[in-house]
This record gives sequence, structure tokens and C-alpha cells, in this order.
Amino acid sequence: METYKKSHILSSLSDEQKLSHQSKHLLLELYKCDGEKLNDESFLRCILNRAAKLANATVLNLISNKFEPQGVTAIALLAESHISIHTWPESNYSAVDIFTCGRNMMPELASQYIIESLMAKEHSLHVIERNPPSAVPKQIRTAV
Repeated sequence: METYKKSHILSSLSDEQKLSHQSKHLLLELYKCDGEKLNDESFLRCILNRAAKLANATVLNLISNKFEPQGVTAIALLAESHISIHTWPESNYSAVDIFTCGRNMMPELASQYIIESLMAKEHSLHVIERNPPSAVPKQIRTAV
């Protein structure tokens, strides 16, 4: 069952390219960050924009919301997927998702940039390799 729209980035790939296609989802948790930076909506928007460029991604849209009394959520919609950040300045904590699709993407560079920009003294990073259904061999797809 093909669920991708014609305009999706994967629609232009050959079957061979799809098999070697690489989608990565980085789950990043940042601890002991600079609380002021975590509460600065403009700063966080700039970070997401720069992180996307470092990852070789194309920003389609960037939306954000500052909560009262504190905290920000910002999401960069990418041609290649998304980057999101949710902050808890009162706990000096932030959760970040970086999901990229494509062999030329470098989400690890975006991750390192965000860690450094928020001055996180500790972090945890989990990397999940994701494959679209067309990249999974048919015998595996039908077995699940």
C-alpha cells in the first residue's frame, strides 16, 4: 500500500534509491540548559532555522508559541521532514526531535548545534533509523 503523495520527496526516487534511502529520527533530551535561552522564542526560531541548514534541509515553514508563564514550542517543517523543540525553562530542560529523510541529510550536525546553542551540560540522544514501506522488502512487510 503506497501512502505517499506524488509531491513527497520519496516519489522522485527509483526503487534502488528507495532501498538505500535513509531516514533518521533523532530524539534529543537536553538537561541543565540555559533557562533564559529556553524561554526566548526568537532565539529558538533562529536555532531551528540554522540547525535545518546544517542538516542540509529545506525549511518550508517555521511556527512557534511562547507559553505563559514560561516555555516555548517551535516546529520547523522541512521538505525532508521536521525539527521540533519543546522547552521547560523552569527545569532547564528541552526535548528535541530531528527527523530527516534522504541520504544527504546530516541530522547529527543539527543535533550538535542545538546542544551547544542551548548550553546543555548533559544530554541523551537516541537515533532511530526509519524506512518507508517501499524500502522494506515485501516479505518483511507482509510478515508484520
